[in-house]
Amino acid sequence: MLDVERRGPVAIVTLNRPEAMNALSKALRKALFDAMTALDADPDIAVVILTGAGERAFTAGLDLKELGGDPDAMSAANDQDARSNPVRAVETCRKPVIGAINGVAITGGFELALACDVLIASETARFADTHARVGIMPGWGLSQKLSRLVGLYRAKELSLTGNFLDARTAADWGLVNRVVPAADLLPTALKLAEDMATIPVETLSFYKRLIDDGYARSFGDGLALEHERSSGHNREVTPERVEERRRQVMARGRSQ
Repeated sequence: MLDVERRGPVAIVTLNRPEAMNALSKALRKALFDAMTALDADPDIAVVILTGAGERAFTAGLDLKELGGDPDAMSAANDQDARSNPVRAVETCRKPVIGAINGVAITGGFELALACDVLIASETARFADTHARVGIMPGWGLSQKLSRLVGLYRAKELSLTGNFLDARTAADWGLVNRVVPAADLLPTALKLAEDMATIPVETLSFYKRLIDDGYARSFGDGLALEHERSSGHNREVTPERVEERRRQVMARGRSQ
Protein backbone atom coordinates (compact mmCIF):
# COMPACT_ATOMS: atom_id res chain seq x y z
CA MET A 1 0.00 0.00 0.00
CA LEU A 2 2.88 2.37 0.84
CA ASP A 3 6.54 1.70 0.10
CA VAL A 4 9.46 3.51 1.71
CA GLU A 5 12.93 3.12 0.21
CA ARG A 6 16.02 4.75 1.69
CA ARG A 7 18.90 5.74 -0.57
CA GLY A 8 21.47 7.34 1.70
CA PRO A 9 20.03 10.64 2.96
CA VAL A 10 17.06 10.45 0.55
CA ALA A 11 13.82 8.54 1.20
CA ILE A 12 11.46 7.58 -1.63
CA VAL A 13 7.85 7.23 -0.50
CA THR A 14 5.61 5.52 -3.06
CA LEU A 15 1.81 5.43 -2.93
CA ASN A 16 1.31 1.82 -3.98
CA ARG A 17 -2.28 1.09 -4.98
CA PRO A 18 -1.88 1.12 -8.77
CA GLU A 19 -4.99 -1.01 -9.28
CA ALA A 20 -6.98 1.85 -7.68
CA MET A 21 -4.94 4.66 -9.27
CA ASN A 22 -3.25 5.08 -5.89
CA ALA A 23 -6.48 6.42 -4.40
CA LEU A 24 -6.13 7.78 -0.88
CA SER A 25 -8.05 5.31 1.25
CA LYS A 26 -8.27 5.80 4.99
CA ALA A 27 -5.59 3.14 5.48
CA LEU A 28 -3.25 4.73 2.93
CA ARG A 29 -3.66 8.17 4.50
CA LYS A 30 -2.74 6.73 7.90
CA ALA A 31 0.26 4.91 6.39
CA LEU A 32 1.45 8.14 4.78
CA PHE A 33 1.20 9.94 8.12
CA ASP A 34 3.19 7.20 9.84
CA ALA A 35 5.88 7.24 7.14
CA MET A 36 6.25 11.02 7.04
CA THR A 37 6.39 11.20 10.83
CA ALA A 38 9.11 8.55 10.97
CA LEU A 39 11.16 10.18 8.20
CA ASP A 40 10.82 13.59 9.79
CA ALA A 41 12.32 12.18 12.97
CA ASP A 42 15.04 10.15 11.22
CA PRO A 43 18.38 12.01 11.55
CA ASP A 44 19.80 10.09 8.59
CA ILE A 45 17.17 11.38 6.14
CA ALA A 46 17.48 14.89 4.72
CA VAL A 47 15.03 14.89 1.78
CA VAL A 48 11.87 12.94 0.88
CA ILE A 49 10.59 12.10 -2.62
CA LEU A 50 6.87 11.38 -2.90
CA THR A 51 5.58 9.53 -5.98
CA GLY A 52 2.99 7.01 -7.13
CA ALA A 53 3.29 3.42 -8.30
CA GLY A 54 2.68 2.62 -11.96
CA GLU A 55 2.37 4.95 -14.93
CA ARG A 56 -1.29 5.96 -14.73
CA ALA A 57 -1.55 7.98 -11.54
CA PHE A 58 0.31 9.89 -8.90
CA THR A 59 -2.96 9.60 -7.04
CA ALA A 60 -6.57 9.98 -8.11
CA GLY A 61 -7.40 11.55 -4.74
CA LEU A 62 -9.81 10.21 -2.17
CA ASP A 63 -11.12 6.70 -2.64
CA LEU A 64 -14.63 7.48 -3.88
CA LYS A 65 -15.77 3.89 -3.44
CA GLU A 66 -14.82 4.07 0.20
CA LEU A 67 -16.55 7.43 0.59
CA GLY A 68 -19.71 6.13 -1.01
CA GLY A 69 -19.91 3.18 1.36
CA ASP A 70 -19.03 4.86 4.66
CA PRO A 71 -21.20 7.69 6.04
CA ASP A 72 -18.35 8.82 8.31
CA ALA A 73 -15.63 8.77 5.65
CA MET A 74 -16.30 12.27 4.29
CA SER A 75 -15.97 14.01 7.65
CA ALA A 76 -12.83 12.03 8.44
CA ALA A 77 -11.31 12.92 5.06
CA ASN A 78 -11.91 16.60 5.78
CA ASP A 79 -10.22 16.33 9.17
CA GLN A 80 -7.30 18.67 9.77
CA ASP A 81 -5.58 15.96 11.81
CA ALA A 82 -2.50 14.84 9.88
CA ARG A 83 -3.41 11.19 10.50
CA SER A 84 -6.40 11.61 8.18
CA ASN A 85 -5.28 14.57 6.09
CA PRO A 86 -2.40 13.62 3.74
CA VAL A 87 -1.69 17.26 2.90
CA ARG A 88 -1.08 18.02 6.56
CA ALA A 89 1.03 14.87 6.85
CA VAL A 90 3.33 16.18 4.11
CA GLU A 91 3.28 19.84 5.13
CA THR A 92 4.27 19.09 8.72
CA CYS A 93 7.42 17.32 7.55
CA ARG A 94 10.26 19.70 8.33
CA LYS A 95 12.42 18.29 5.56
CA PRO A 96 12.03 19.15 1.85
CA VAL A 97 9.54 16.96 0.00
CA ILE A 98 9.94 16.59 -3.77
CA GLY A 99 6.82 15.48 -5.62
CA ALA A 100 7.65 13.19 -8.56
CA ILE A 101 4.35 13.33 -10.44
CA ASN A 102 4.26 10.17 -12.54
CA GLY A 103 0.66 10.33 -13.85
CA VAL A 104 -2.63 12.02 -13.09
CA ALA A 105 -3.02 14.05 -9.91
CA ILE A 106 -6.75 14.51 -9.50
CA THR A 107 -8.71 16.50 -6.91
CA GLY A 108 -7.32 15.34 -3.54
CA GLY A 109 -4.31 14.07 -5.46
CA PHE A 110 -3.85 17.56 -6.90
CA GLU A 111 -3.97 18.91 -3.35
CA LEU A 112 -1.38 16.38 -2.22
CA ALA A 113 0.92 17.39 -5.09
CA LEU A 114 0.64 21.04 -4.03
CA ALA A 115 1.73 20.08 -0.51
CA CYS A 116 5.19 19.21 -1.84
CA ASP A 117 8.02 21.75 -1.88
CA VAL A 118 9.17 21.05 -5.45
CA LEU A 119 7.32 19.34 -8.30
CA ILE A 120 8.95 17.34 -11.08
CA ALA A 121 6.42 16.05 -13.61
CA SER A 122 6.57 13.24 -16.12
CA GLU A 123 5.48 14.12 -19.64
CA THR A 124 2.44 11.93 -18.95
CA ALA A 125 1.43 13.82 -15.81
CA ARG A 126 -1.85 15.70 -15.77
CA PHE A 127 -3.64 17.71 -13.12
CA ALA A 128 -7.38 18.19 -12.55
CA ASP A 129 -9.60 19.69 -9.88
CA THR A 130 -12.86 17.74 -10.12
CA HIS A 131 -14.28 18.75 -6.74
CA ALA A 132 -17.21 20.58 -8.33
CA ARG A 133 -17.96 17.69 -10.69
CA VAL A 134 -18.05 15.24 -7.78
CA GLY A 135 -20.22 17.67 -5.81
CA ILE A 136 -17.84 18.31 -2.91
CA MET A 137 -15.69 21.26 -1.90
CA PRO A 138 -11.94 21.12 -1.28
CA GLY A 139 -10.85 20.94 2.34
CA TRP A 140 -7.12 20.45 1.95
CA GLY A 141 -6.24 23.91 0.61
CA LEU A 142 -6.72 23.71 -3.16
CA SER A 143 -9.20 26.59 -3.45
CA GLN A 144 -6.66 28.95 -1.87
CA LYS A 145 -3.31 27.58 -3.02
CA LEU A 146 -4.04 27.18 -6.72
CA SER A 147 -4.94 30.82 -7.37
CA ARG A 148 -1.81 31.94 -5.54
CA LEU A 149 0.32 29.69 -7.73
CA VAL A 150 -1.15 30.13 -11.22
CA GLY A 151 -3.31 33.25 -10.86
CA LEU A 152 -6.98 33.80 -10.11
CA TYR A 153 -8.36 33.42 -13.65
CA ARG A 154 -6.44 30.24 -14.45
CA ALA A 155 -7.40 28.71 -11.11
CA LYS A 156 -11.07 29.44 -11.75
CA GLU A 157 -10.83 27.96 -15.24
CA LEU A 158 -9.46 24.71 -13.83
CA SER A 159 -11.73 24.43 -10.80
CA LEU A 160 -14.96 25.51 -12.49
CA THR A 161 -14.54 23.17 -15.47
CA GLY A 162 -12.76 20.16 -13.98
CA ASN A 163 -10.66 20.07 -17.16
CA PHE A 164 -7.24 18.45 -17.20
CA LEU A 165 -4.04 20.46 -17.32
CA ASP A 166 -1.18 18.77 -19.16
CA ALA A 167 2.35 18.74 -17.78
CA ARG A 168 3.85 21.17 -20.31
CA THR A 169 1.15 23.77 -19.68
CA ALA A 170 1.54 23.24 -15.94
CA ALA A 171 5.23 24.09 -16.31
CA ASP A 172 4.43 27.14 -18.46
CA TRP A 173 2.03 28.33 -15.75
CA GLY A 174 4.65 27.88 -13.03
CA LEU A 175 2.82 25.01 -11.34
CA VAL A 176 5.69 22.51 -11.70
CA ASN A 177 9.43 23.08 -11.73
CA ARG A 178 10.17 21.01 -14.81
CA VAL A 179 8.85 18.26 -17.10
CA VAL A 180 10.93 15.23 -18.03
CA PRO A 181 10.39 11.96 -19.94
CA ALA A 182 8.79 9.25 -17.79
CA ALA A 183 12.02 7.23 -17.66
CA ASP A 184 13.89 10.26 -16.30
CA LEU A 185 11.39 11.21 -13.60
CA LEU A 186 12.85 9.39 -10.62
CA PRO A 187 16.52 9.94 -11.61
CA THR A 188 15.83 13.68 -11.96
CA ALA A 189 14.07 13.83 -8.59
CA LEU A 190 16.90 11.85 -6.99
CA LYS A 191 19.57 14.15 -8.40
CA LEU A 192 17.73 17.18 -7.06
CA ALA A 193 17.25 15.50 -3.69
CA GLU A 194 20.93 14.59 -3.52
CA ASP A 195 21.85 18.21 -4.26
CA MET A 196 19.65 19.35 -1.39
CA ALA A 197 21.07 16.68 0.91
CA THR A 198 24.57 18.17 0.62
CA ILE A 199 23.25 20.98 2.85
CA PRO A 200 22.91 20.18 6.58
CA VAL A 201 19.39 19.04 7.34
CA GLU A 202 18.87 21.62 10.08
CA THR A 203 19.65 24.38 7.57
CA LEU A 204 17.26 22.88 5.01
CA SER A 205 14.50 22.67 7.62
CA PHE A 206 15.04 26.22 8.89
CA TYR A 207 15.02 27.70 5.39
CA LYS A 208 11.99 25.70 4.27
CA ARG A 209 9.99 26.93 7.26
CA LEU A 210 11.15 30.51 6.73
CA ILE A 211 9.90 30.44 3.11
CA ASP A 212 6.60 28.76 3.97
CA ASP A 213 5.78 30.95 6.95
CA GLY A 214 6.67 34.12 5.08
CA TYR A 215 4.64 33.10 2.02
CA ALA A 216 1.55 32.77 4.22
CA ARG A 217 1.88 36.42 5.28
CA SER A 218 1.79 39.72 3.48
CA PHE A 219 5.03 40.80 1.82
CA GLY A 220 5.79 43.35 4.53
CA ASP A 221 5.10 40.89 7.34
CA GLY A 222 7.18 38.29 5.52
CA LEU A 223 10.16 40.66 5.40
CA ALA A 224 9.78 41.33 9.11
CA LEU A 225 9.66 37.60 9.79
CA GLU A 226 12.82 37.05 7.76
CA HIS A 227 14.64 39.79 9.67
CA GLU A 228 13.56 38.40 13.02
CA ARG A 229 14.51 34.79 12.34
CA SER A 230 17.66 35.41 10.32
CA SER A 231 18.99 37.82 12.95
CA GLY A 232 18.68 35.20 15.65
CA HIS A 233 20.07 32.44 13.46
CA ASN A 234 23.00 34.38 12.01
CA ARG A 235 24.22 35.51 15.43
CA GLU A 236 25.01 31.87 16.16
CA VAL A 237 27.16 31.42 13.03
CA THR A 238 30.88 31.76 13.66
CA PRO A 239 33.38 33.25 11.17
CA GLU A 240 35.10 29.86 11.05
CA ARG A 241 31.86 28.19 10.01
CA VAL A 242 31.30 30.78 7.27
CA GLU A 243 34.79 30.18 5.90
CA GLU A 244 34.27 26.41 5.94
CA ARG A 245 31.00 26.73 4.04
CA ARG A 246 32.54 29.25 1.60
CA ARG A 247 35.23 26.74 0.66
CA GLN A 248 32.61 24.04 0.15
CA VAL A 249 30.55 26.32 -2.12
CA MET A 250 33.59 27.23 -4.21
CA ALA A 251 34.63 23.58 -4.56
CA ARG A 252 31.13 22.61 -5.63
CA GLY A 253 31.03 25.44 -8.16
CA ARG A 254 34.25 24.25 -9.78
CA SER A 255 32.92 20.66 -10.08
CA GLN A 256 29.62 21.59 -11.78
